[in-house]
Amino acid sequence: MTVATMTPPVRTLVEFAPLIPELAVVFGAFGLLMLDLFLPERRRIVTHALAIVTLLAAAALIAFGVGGQGTVMEGLFERDTVSDVLKFTILVVSAMAVAYSWSYLRERNLYRGEIVVLMLFAVVGMMLLVSAGNLTMVYLGLELLALCSYALVAIDRDSPLASEAGMKYFVLGSLASGLLLYGMSLVYGATGTLYLEGIREAAATIAGEDRVLLLTGLVFVVVGVAFKFGAAPFHMWLPDTYHGAPTPVTIFIGAAPKLAAFGMAFRLFEGGLGPLQEYWQPLLGALAALSLVIGNVVALAQTNLKRMLAYSTISHVGFLFLGVAAGGQDGFAAAMFYTISYAIMSAAAFGAIVMLSRKGFEADRIEDFRGLNSRSPWMALLVMITMASLAGVPPFLGFWAKLAVLRAAVGADMLWLAIVAIVCAVIGAYYYLRVIKVMYFDEPEGAVVQPREGVMLRTMFSFNALALLALGLFWSPVMTWCLQAFAV
Repeated sequence: MTVATMTPPVRTLVEFAPLIPELAVVFGAFGLLMLDLFLPERRRIVTHALAIVTLLAAAALIAFGVGGQGTVMEGLFERDTVSDVLKFTILVVSAMAVAYSWSYLRERNLYRGEIVVLMLFAVVGMMLLVSAGNLTMVYLGLELLALCSYALVAIDRDSPLASEAGMKYFVLGSLASGLLLYGMSLVYGATGTLYLEGIREAAATIAGEDRVLLLTGLVFVVVGVAFKFGAAPFHMWLPDTYHGAPTPVTIFIGAAPKLAAFGMAFRLFEGGLGPLQEYWQPLLGALAALSLVIGNVVALAQTNLKRMLAYSTISHVGFLFLGVAAGGQDGFAAAMFYTISYAIMSAAAFGAIVMLSRKGFEADRIEDFRGLNSRSPWMALLVMITMASLAGVPPFLGFWAKLAVLRAAVGADMLWLAIVAIVCAVIGAYYYLRVIKVMYFDEPEGAVVQPREGVMLRTMFSFNALALLALGLFWSPVMTWCLQAFAV
C-alpha cells in the first residue's frame, strides 16, 4: 500500500506582486540597519534621509498601482482600494514624522539609526494590519506595530518621564492585546475559521450556544479595538504616553497608527462581523459618546499642550467612531476621511511643539506660545490654522471631516449621538481657541523663544499646516476617493 504524498504548491514571485510596497519598506529597513553600522555619528543624517526616501518610494509604488491589487498567501493578505488609500496616507504621514524628528533628536543626543528602523518596521506592521484577511495577520500586524512603538516611546532612557510612559504603554498595550486575542479565540471557537470572509459567512447563520460564544468574542474584540484607539473609558494609557514620549515619537504614534487602527476596525467589524452590526453598532455608539464627553471636558483643564492634545485625541476618536458605528459605504467612507484628516492635523499640532522646542526646553505648555505673533507672525498663522482645523472651524479640513461623520450618524438614525457630538465640538472649540488667544493677545513672559530656523523643518511645518487649508478648500476629491474605496 502506498501513501499518497502532497506536493506543496510552487510559488512564484509574480504571486507576491501585491506585497511589493511592504517588501520595499522591509528591505529598506534592513538596509538602513546594516548601513548604520558603518556610518560615523556625524553622517547619521544619511540614514535619516534614506528612511524618508524609502517611505515616499513605497507611497509612490502604491499611488502608481505597482504590483496590482489581489489576495495572496492563501487569503492572509488582501490588497484592495481601502488598504491602498490607508497605506498611502500612513506612508506619507510617517515620512512627515521622520522629517520632524532629525533636529529635535540630534540636539538631545537621542538620534540613533535604530529609531528610523523601528519606525519603518512599525509602518510595515500598519500596512499588514490594514490588508489583513485573516485574524492571524491582524494580530501579527498589530503586535509588530505595538512592539516597535513601545521601544520608541521609551527611547530616551535617561528621562524618568519617558521610561514611565514606555512602561505604562507596554503594560496597558499588552492588556489590550490580550483582550483582543481572547476575543479572537472566542470568535474562532464559534465559527471554526480564522478567515474574515469565513467568519462573516458563519456569523450570518450561526445560532444557539455558538452564537452566544460569538457575541462574547465580539464584546472582547470591541474592547481591544477601543484600547488601541484610545477611546474612553480605555484611554488611561494615552495622555501619559503622549506626554512622556519625545515629541517626534508622539507625532508618529499619534498620527499614523490611528489609520492602521481604523483599517483594523473595518476589517474586523465589516469584513468579519458585519452581520452582527445590530450588536456592535450600539457598543461603538456608547464608546463614541463617552470619548466625546470625557475627552473634551478633561482637555479643558489642561495647561500642558501635549496632554491637552492627548485628551483631544480621545474626543476625535469619538468622532471617528461615529462613522464606524454608522456603517455602510457612507459611514466607513466618512470615518476614513476623518481618520486621514486627523492624522494630518495631529502631525501639525505636535509639529508646532517641535518648532519651538530647544534642548532643555520642550515648549509643551500653552503659555510657551504667549505672544508668538509678535515674534513670528508666519509661525503664529500656521499654528492658528492647525488649531482652527482641529476645532472644526470652516473652511479648514477639520470642519468637513466633522460634517461628514455627523451626516453619516444622522443617516444611520443615530441623531442623539450626532447631537452629543455637536455639543462636545462646541466645548472642544474653547481649548483650541485658547491657544490662538494666547498667541495673539498675550504678552510673552520670561525669555523670548524663537521658532527654529532650519529650512527643512520650517518647510515641513509650513507644508503640513497649509495642507489643512488647501485640503479644506478642495476636500471633495479626498472624500470621493474614500467613497470609491468602499463602493460595492
